[in-house]
Amino acid sequence: MASLREAENTAVVLRFLRAVEEGATGATLSQFYADGVIQEELPNRLFPDGVRRDLAGLLESAERGQQVVRDQKYQVRSIVAAEDQVALEMIWTGTLKVAVGPIPAGHTLRAHLAMFVVLHDGKIVGQRNYDCYEPW
Repeated sequence: MASLREAENTAVVLRFLRAVEEGATGATLSQFYADGVIQEELPNRLFPDGVRRDLAGLLESAERGQQVVRDQKYQVRSIVAAEDQVALEMIWTGTLKVAVGPIPAGHTLRAHLAMFVVLHDGKIVGQRNYDCYEPW
């Protein structure tokens, strides 16, 4: 049975995902993050060298994402919480507003994700994403 803290952390992460789906940027998005947050996106087809972002980088990436992707959705397949960590397995889809390299506008990207989130006092302090994009 999940502890109250685990249930609260899970709820924060699920609210965060809904906010991202709804296009949250700026102050709306930053309310989920602690000031010293670090997000790591491990190497994948879009970022072959991976990427590491601080709060400013996350907010900038969200703004940039709004210019590129529409109708993004996270389908949570499983979620596990332990203390201040929440692990999710998801399928993400996002339809491109504009062409990205060889991928035409209107194409729906699909990725299988594992996301590991660390929280402190209800704020995200760390996030690691393993994004496995399907071929395009």
